[in-house]
Amino acid sequence: MRSIFQSEEFLDFISGIDLYEPFCFSTKKDGIETGHIQGFIQKDGGKLKQFFSRRAIVNGGPFFAENVKDHEVSALLKQCIQGLKNKAIYIETRNYTDYSRFRPLFENNGFIYEPHYDFIVDVRGEEPWEKRMESSRMRFIKSSLKAGAYIIESPTEQNIIDYYTILKDLYDNKVKTPLFPLCFFIKLYHSSFCRFVLVQYDNSIVGGTVCVYDHNAAYEWFVCGKDGFYKKVYPSILATYYAIKFAEENGCKYFDMMGAGAPGDGGYGVRDFKAKFGGELVEYGRFKYICNKPLYSLGQLAVRIMKR
Repeated sequence: MRSIFQSEEFLDFISGIDLYEPFCFSTKKDGIETGHIQGFIQKDGGKLKQFFSRRAIVNGGPFFAENVKDHEVSALLKQCIQGLKNKAIYIETRNYTDYSRFRPLFENNGFIYEPHYDFIVDVRGEEPWEKRMESSRMRFIKSSLKAGAYIIESPTEQNIIDYYTILKDLYDNKVKTPLFPLCFFIKLYHSSFCRFVLVQYDNSIVGGTVCVYDHNAAYEWFVCGKDGFYKKVYPSILATYYAIKFAEENGCKYFDMMGAGAPGDGGYGVRDFKAKFGGELVEYGRFKYICNKPLYSLGQLAVRIMKR
C-alpha cells in the first residue's frame, strides 16, 4: 500500500520548493505498476555547501505491489541508482513498514541496511490506545489543560511562523541537523494532507507538531515545545496526544511517530519521549546506497563535528 510520501500529491508538493529536487522511478508489467520509488534530493546552504550535502531521501520507503517479482524489484533499484548516482552523494530509504522480504535484494544491489527504530500506535485496535499510554502522560496532559494550555483548532499562517521559530531553535541548539526552510512549512500549511497541531498558552504558541496523513496512517513530523518554560505545562506531550487523537478521529489505522533513533545510541531522549504514548516499538530500518564514498566520508565527519 502506498503511503502519502509515495503519492502524486506529495510529489507535486515538493516540486517548486527551492533546494529540493523531486524524483520518481517506477516499473510496470502489462500496464500495471509493480514498483514505485519517489522522493527528493535535499541540499543545504550556499553553492559549496549544497555540493557537499546532496542526498536523495525516500521517506516511507518504496512501494511494491503484493505480487511484485524479485527481478522487478532489482530492476527498479537499478533504475533508481542509475538516475541518482551523479546527482546525490547517497540515497536513503527511511522505511515506515516492514521491508525484510526485500532486504536481500537491496543488499545485492549495493544498499547497506542500517537498523533504525520507530513507534507505531494502533488507533483502531480493540483496546483503546489511550489505555496503553503511561499514566504520567495523561497526568501531564490534564495538568497542561488545567493550567490554560489548549490546541488551536484553526491556526493562522502567523501561528505556523511562531511554531517554526521554536522548532528552528531546537534544531540549531540541540538536534544540530539541517531543518527544512520556513517556506516548506508554509506550503505544508496550505496542503490538503497536513494538519498542524499547535499549542497555545499565555497568548503565545508554545509548541506543536505536524501530521501528514492518508487513509491508512498519520505521520508525526517535527514535534517541539517550550517544555520546562512554564509551570505544569507540557506542550510537546499535549501536541502529540492531540495528534494521535486526530489520527483516530480521521479514520487512520495507525499513528506513525517517524523515527526513534538507532540501536545502541545510548540515552536517546526522543525515543524515551515517544515510548510513553502506548505505541509498539518496531525496527524497520533504513537502506542506504553510497554514490560517492569520499564525499560521503567527508560529510559524516562534518556531521560529527557539528554535533559536538
